[in-house]
Formats: sequence, C-alpha cells, structure tokens
Amino acid sequence: MSDILDKIDKTVGILDQTVARLQGVNYRGSSNLAETRARWNGDPGQIDWRVRLSIPPSAAELRSAIFGASTGSSQILDPLRKSDGMFWPLTPSVIIQHSANYNALAQTHSNFPFQAYQNSQVDQINIIGEFPVQNSSDAKHWVATVHFLRTVTKMFFGKQQDLKGNPPPILFLNGYGDHVFKNIPVIVNTFNVELRSGIDYISTSQPRTFGKSGSTYDAAFEDQSYTDRTAKGENDTTWAPTLSNISVLITPVYSRQSVSEFSLSEFAKNGQINVRGEKIGFI
Repeated sequence: MSDILDKIDKTVGILDQTVARLQGVNYRGSSNLAETRARWNGDPGQIDWRVRLSIPPSAAELRSAIFGASTGSSQILDPLRKSDGMFWPLTPSVIIQHSANYNALAQTHSNFPFQAYQNSQVDQINIIGEFPVQNSSDAKHWVATVHFLRTVTKMFFGKQQDLKGNPPPILFLNGYGDHVFKNIPVIVNTFNVELRSGIDYISTSQPRTFGKSGSTYDAAFEDQSYTDRTAKGENDTTWAPTLSNISVLITPVYSRQSVSEFSLSEFAKNGQINVRGEKIGFI
C-alpha cells in the first residue's frame, strides 16, 4: 500500500511541476500552442541584452559603405540594417581573459624573485554560439550574418571606394546589459562557420543587383543560362542550414586618447563601464 501511495505522490509532483512550467510561459490551452511562433526579434518592450556586434552609431560613412544609403541598396544585408550589425539569437559561450603581466627579477642568494609589474591587458574574446533557422526569414538573416562577417574582416580596397585604404572597421560589442559589455570597441580577428553534416537546409532568395564576375565555370552554356535568368528578373537562391555554429574571435582596441581618459577609481565605481550614448566603455 505504501508503494502505491509513493507512486501517486511522485505523479502528482511531476504534474505540479509541468503545470508550473506551462503557467510560466503563459500557456492557456492547445489553441495558444498552435499559434506560437519562434521569433528572433525578441520582446519590443524589453531591453535587448543579446550579444551583438554592430557599427558605432556615429560612423555614418561606414554604415553607408556597408549597408548602403537606403533600404534595398544592399539587399543581402538588409535583415541586419535595423540592428546595425549581427547578433547571436541564442545565448552563446563567451570566453574572456584579463591579464596582469609581471617580470620576475631574480636576486642573487634569494629563494623568491621580485615581481616587477609590466602591464595589464584584455586578451582576445571568443564568442561561440548556435544559429537556428526555422523559416525563409531566418535563412535570410543567417545569410546576412555570414556576409556581414565576411565584410568586416576585409579592408577597403579596389574601385569605387570612398574609404579606399582604410583597414577593416572597428565595431561595438554589446551584451548582457550595462555592466558586462557596453559599447566595447573591438576588431574581428577571425570567424568560423560550422556547417554540420546531417542537417537540413532551408532555401531563401535575394534580389540580384550585381552581374556575374570572377566565376570559375564560365562555360558558354552557363553564361547564357545566367543571362536568361537575369532577363526574367529571377532572384538568387541560397540555402541556409537549420542549425549551425558561428564563432567569432575579437580583440578590444582603444585609441591613445581613450586610454588617456581611463581612471581606475571611476572604473571601480562602474563609471566607465555603464556608459550612455555613443561613448565607448572599458572592459
């Protein structure tokens, strides 16, 4: 009899936990469940604390060079125009390392060397996160994210570039609120995209704006097929994986003027971390 009562108690406990979880997500029945859709945009009424890399608000010329002057001028990056950059839709793994470097000064007839302070630094930050894709809209966002990383790891070079000769752009790192990453100026060193095996792909299309160039398969038939499809106004088609890993290795960078304005006492009080507007934050 006692065994039966124990089983009943456990079953009731499991049901109570399940009901509590459903109430926590405002579940009110099967009709609401059918209407639920996954969204990357988040709740517009809440502060966006997701980890993201974006173009600084004051860099209007840089934004125009990457995204174009108006909506539709750079169609492949249009999904990122509102956020001025990329973000990880799921919580990523972030590896941070701070270093204080000392030189060991060996003393004659001494068991312990003296430690002479040399400098402090914030080492490279590695961000690794998964990118889920559930529909064509998500696929457009994935394509735009990969293309954004391709873009910000290249210098301004070649023809029709007002910023010719400039190195890859400096971005802002934000995430997890005001006291973790707030307007941290960073450069992108490397990025990796893992296209896993055994994963489904979802197709998406982008309006074609530029002609074919640099192809390694310029056969006459391929050229004619490309011309015919362009004349019909057909779009480019791209397939995005339903789940992939994107990792980015970044390095914080500060100008000499910014470093000269650093104050340890203000930093300790969070005065130089919780910044407002376009002011950079220290880490």
